[in-house]
Amino acid sequence: MVFYFKSAVVSPPYTIYMGKDKYENEDLIKYGWPEDIWFHVDKLSSAHVYLRMPKGTTIEDMPKDILIDCAQLVKNNSIQGCKMNNINVVYTPWGNLKKTADMDVGQIGFHRQKEVKIVAVEKKINEIINRLEKTKEELYPDLAAEKESRDREERNEKKAELQEQKKKEKEETKKKKETEELRNYSSLMKSDNMTTNEGGYDSDEFM
Repeated sequence: MVFYFKSAVVSPPYTIYMGKDKYENEDLIKYGWPEDIWFHVDKLSSAHVYLRMPKGTTIEDMPKDILIDCAQLVKNNSIQGCKMNNINVVYTPWGNLKKTADMDVGQIGFHRQKEVKIVAVEKKINEIINRLEKTKEELYPDLAAEKESRDREERNEKKAELQEQKKKEKEETKKKKETEELRNYSSLMKSDNMTTNEGGYDSDEFM
């Protein structure tokens, strides 16, 4: 089961989601999308919370209010963290998550530590939690199928972009060739390159 939330502090709303337990978290780690941002309470057990960013955006484009919503949600879903003040929440792009065979279920590491960011959470803000909880949905998505569909869409987009690029290059080559041919033709038509009959014949010869 995966829990989905809608954060409407900006428009259009952002989707936030998390697995019910560590086994669902394994699937979320495996089938995340390149646009996803992962959140977890630093040095404490907590839910793995994901934010789905719009395609073409990065972690640097995340609105501050959305960051606060995600941090509050992950804090609220930490057995220890939800009772504590002044905790840190770490977050990083999904692609930076590292999973190896020797790790326990639900455990992850990072490929590049420098891409891991930290946001301080002073205390729980009930207003935010209550707002998000009202949008909560419990679903059983086919994460593998969704990921494949998303990847297929991206492959098709890249293929279309490549075809469009080749088309433009072909048109530019054709235009360049036509311009060159026109330049050569204009050069041939210049008066100093043309043969005339001036002084070449005497009209009396035909009389």
